[in-house]
Amino acid sequence: VQLVESGGGVVQPGGSLRLSCVASGSIASIYSMNYYRQTPGKARELVAGATNEPHTTYADSVKGRFTISRENAGTVYLRMNNLKPEDTAVYFCNAYLYSGYEYWGQGTQVTVSS
Repeated sequence: VQLVESGGGVVQPGGSLRLSCVASGSIASIYSMNYYRQTPGKARELVAGATNEPHTTYADSVKGRFTISRENAGTVYLRMNNLKPEDTAVYFCNAYLYSGYEYWGQGTQVTVSS
């Protein structure tokens, strides 16, 4: 499974961005697609996830502001509204397979700054 991400950038506080992630390869083997984020010196953290059921989950810090959606088995979007400076991070798309393996995208930088 290969993941290609897009949609990062620089935005002012209160602004919005949409991240996209498109998977190729063994798409039928994907159980969930997720977004993580990481800042320097910190562990990568789960931001939002969407399974095939579909079931979604969010970090407490983004509930009510971010929305994750699956367009199909291999495409996921993360809509981020009311962005805050603390949302600044590199965002990584993740595909978790039924087998337990997981794959990562290349990461996209999101910077929230005035």
